[in-house]
Formats: sequence, structure tokens, C-alpha cells
Amino acid sequence: MLKPKKLSLEQEFNIRAFATKVQQMNLEQAQDFLVKLYQHMIAQEQIYKELIGQK
Repeated sequence: MLKPKKLSLEQEFNIRAFATKVQQMNLEQAQDFLVKLYQHMIAQEQIYKELIGQK
């Protein structure tokens, strides 16, 4: 996985806020959230591929 050299302050804040939100979830909520997040990532990947002309 590629990592940016340095995250912006806003990105670091968003990661910390995300971590706090996830820690407050119960197991079922966290699992459901992960599945939805993965679905979103797959859809985003498909959009990127379409934008650059791959299929």
C-alpha cells in the first residue's frame, strides 16, 4: 500500500476522529461499517478505472 510522505494536519485529525468513532462501535456495528466501507472502496476503484479508460 502506498503511503504519502506526510499527512496534512486535517488528514491526521480526520484519522483520529475516525478512530474514535470506530472505537465507540460495538462489534456488529463495526463489522457492518467495514462491509459498507469496502463496498464504497470497490465502487470508487471502478469510477477511477472508468475515468482513466480501463475496464
